[in-house]
Amino acid sequence: MADSNNIAFPGVEWSPAPPEELDLDPLALDDLTRWLDDRRADRPYRLLVVRRGRLALELNRGIAAETRRNLASAAKSVYSCVLGIAIAEGKLPSADARVIDYYPEMMDVPEGTGPKPGRHAFPKDADITFRQLISNTSGYMKPGEPPGTVFHYQTFGMNILTHALGALYGVYDTADPEGSPGFGALIDRAIKAPIGGSWSYTTTNFDHGSEARTAIFGNYCQMQITARDMARLGLLWLANGRWGDAQVVPEGWLREATHVAPVIVAHCAPEDWAYGYGFWSNEYSLLWPELPAESFAASGAGQQLLWVCPAKELVVVQGPGIYSDMKDDDCRHVLRTVYEAARD
Repeated sequence: MADSNNIAFPGVEWSPAPPEELDLDPLALDDLTRWLDDRRADRPYRLLVVRRGRLALELNRGIAAETRRNLASAAKSVYSCVLGIAIAEGKLPSADARVIDYYPEMMDVPEGTGPKPGRHAFPKDADITFRQLISNTSGYMKPGEPPGTVFHYQTFGMNILTHALGALYGVYDTADPEGSPGFGALIDRAIKAPIGGSWSYTTTNFDHGSEARTAIFGNYCQMQITARDMARLGLLWLANGRWGDAQVVPEGWLREATHVAPVIVAHCAPEDWAYGYGFWSNEYSLLWPELPAESFAASGAGQQLLWVCPAKELVVVQGPGIYSDMKDDDCRHVLRTVYEAARD
């Protein structure tokens, strides 16, 4: 990761700096701006480029800078950070602890009360660990998927993770979810307050039947966030979990989380070797073959992408972007242009 001693951390305000002061080619960034504006049609987009903690480029087209959008699945990277903090604080002995020992409610989803027919808690799910949840290899409520054997990107496993951590800290109660402070209260204490964030939360769910035990497996903690606050998160990760003089996220956990999970390499097909612990990882050059293997990202629906490149001390936010998928040509062009604009 980047040398955190080279990073400037913003206060409440985040004033821009001329690209040339940050060893960024201003002509390349101008060309990128024109390219984006030519391609966007009527699509809104925001682009932020941060180098060494200073804001080099900020574009807001068709959407105000202060507008908060759902972070969607990119919030899983934040969940990962909270898990690492919980382990460091002694709430869990390790990520390999069984979830049922801390959140037994996860098994109280019998047939007919899950999100859809055939989806409910199976006996195999009692062996699920926190590490398997955060790496999307838990197989929770998935028939034929023993824990730790299949990479299957899903929301319900992440909900079990947040509810289990919420129960550990006393902020989530399945018997009274609406009356609970919620997992957002834990994020606020652990991450938002230390880095000066300003995002908010809502609870979201898919459409389920009336018998679904949504309080157990649903109630996704949806973060609503601006592009600048996304950049703050990226800067925290670029700085190895440090913000100023405070170690907010354990450095060791963050290093591990942004590499491909060993369980995925051991048990899943090579085409799945692009996910760590809540982060997308380019370790095997599957996401962006032309960019550094150590780069990683948080990604979510609605074209939300937060890309971190330690090799060039860069954070790039597209929230929303104009791409259709983080691996498509448009997204790769944006990231590659910024990367190549950064002089060593």
